Amino acid sequence: MPEIKKSRIPVAMTIAGSDSGGGAGIQADLRTFAFHCVHGTSALTCVTAQNTLGVMRVDAMAAEAVAAQIEAVVGDIGVDAVKTGMLLNREIMAVVASQVESLKMGNLVVDPVMVSRSGDRLIDDGAIAFLRNNLIPLAAVVTPNRFEAKILSGLEIFSLDDMMAAAQQIYRSGAKAVLVKGGGMAGDLRGIDVWFDGTRLETLKVETVDTTNTHGTGCTLSAAICANLALGKDLFTSVKLAKNYVTNALKYALDIGEGQGPVGHFFPLLLK
Repeated sequence: MPEIKKSRIPVAMTIAGSDSGGGAGIQADLRTFAFHCVHGTSALTCVTAQNTLGVMRVDAMAAEAVAAQIEAVVGDIGVDAVKTGMLLNREIMAVVASQVESLKMGNLVVDPVMVSRSGDRLIDDGAIAFLRNNLIPLAAVVTPNRFEAKILSGLEIFSLDDMMAAAQQIYRSGAKAVLVKGGGMAGDLRGIDVWFDGTRLETLKVETVDTTNTHGTGCTLSAAICANLALGKDLFTSVKLAKNYVTNALKYALDIGEGQGPVGHFFPLLLK
């Protein structure tokens, strides 16, 4: 295989689904990349028909089409960091894992989109097993929410100690670093995340923003981590900067539609 050339401009890739409502998925990822001054590329895994009220339909891309998108970008432009979002099924996960390994794609951020913040299962058991055993071990960091962390660790999660135990258990399964997100936790734990990388076990907290318009926070966080990695920042710094970005985006969340609106990815424009 010829040597992959690198652009002087930082490049990030999102491998995820499309959100027709524009609040999450590749739409959220590409906006997040743009506001970090990182060129965003994408490999589309599925198309959803959704809005602020929910998801009405999901259509998967063929696994071969996902692979072709990744190869087209990496072979020509090069990618400095990559994130995964909704991969939907085992076949897509398998080609993504294969491409990450064969193309030597580093700085992989895995947002294990398999359970919504409300606790609804989004993928089947076979896909979850493949994600746990084959994709997560390739990641620089995995960013499960409370419910995803429960599945990946096999532990109930109700307290901060539970979050810490889950982070350590997921790390033992092969992840290089774990960020268990507390957005779905209750009371004072809401918004507190737990980081573990094998040596450092820390709680990360920023100010709580009182808004119901939080659609796309998980996608946005993982995309911001990915963007900062593409910019050359170390992993822990990338995570902290990403949390700050999401907090500010929540302050400018969009009150649109009849349901849960998205975070305001373009808040920097409002600060000028």
